[in-house]
Amino acid sequence: MTPIVYCISEGIADDDNFARINPAIARLIGAASSCGITHFQVREKKLSAANLFDLAVHAVAAARAGGVKLLINGRVDIALAAGADGVHLPADGLPVAETRRVVPDGFLIGASTHTLDDAAAARSSGADLAVFGPVFASPGKGEGVGLSALGVVCAKLAPFPVVALGGIDESRVKEVLGAGAAGYAAIRYLNGCIRAVR
Repeated sequence: MTPIVYCISEGIADDDNFARINPAIARLIGAASSCGITHFQVREKKLSAANLFDLAVHAVAAARAGGVKLLINGRVDIALAAGADGVHLPADGLPVAETRRVVPDGFLIGASTHTLDDAAAARSSGADLAVFGPVFASPGKGEGVGLSALGVVCAKLAPFPVVALGGIDESRVKEVLGAGAAGYAAIRYLNGCIRAVR
């Protein structure tokens, strides 16, 4: 089974730099498949709703052209309006069950999880995948929970897809997949990969 390779945008867009960053993010998404990326999450929290929607529309077009699934962080309304493949729900965001009730069939829901209970709740509430972490220590994410904790979550919830997040680079991909993860997510590593192959 092909691993989920889940790139998350860098969060550097704001309303002041939007005219420059918007096309740059779209270009990255368009090139993502050449780095083996299967899913791309637009996570740009500093943008106004109008600019996030504009970015989402361009991102959806780029993702479709490259065969990548596109998710919008937190904003179900914008994800639906822009025609994205799904939404990623942060731990402090909308509940999975309520989101599932208002989205169409086939709309992807990813959920941020940090414990076995979080991931089990995401599965039972109708999420399509859980992004679990941080597995390793990562800037802004704190200390990692480790491979053994990841392995427990994956084993308990199999075959539900658990995607490892946190401190993952090329040297750790085999480790997280070996622990049972359905794939891995990264910001720095995967954005860097895309830039390297463009």
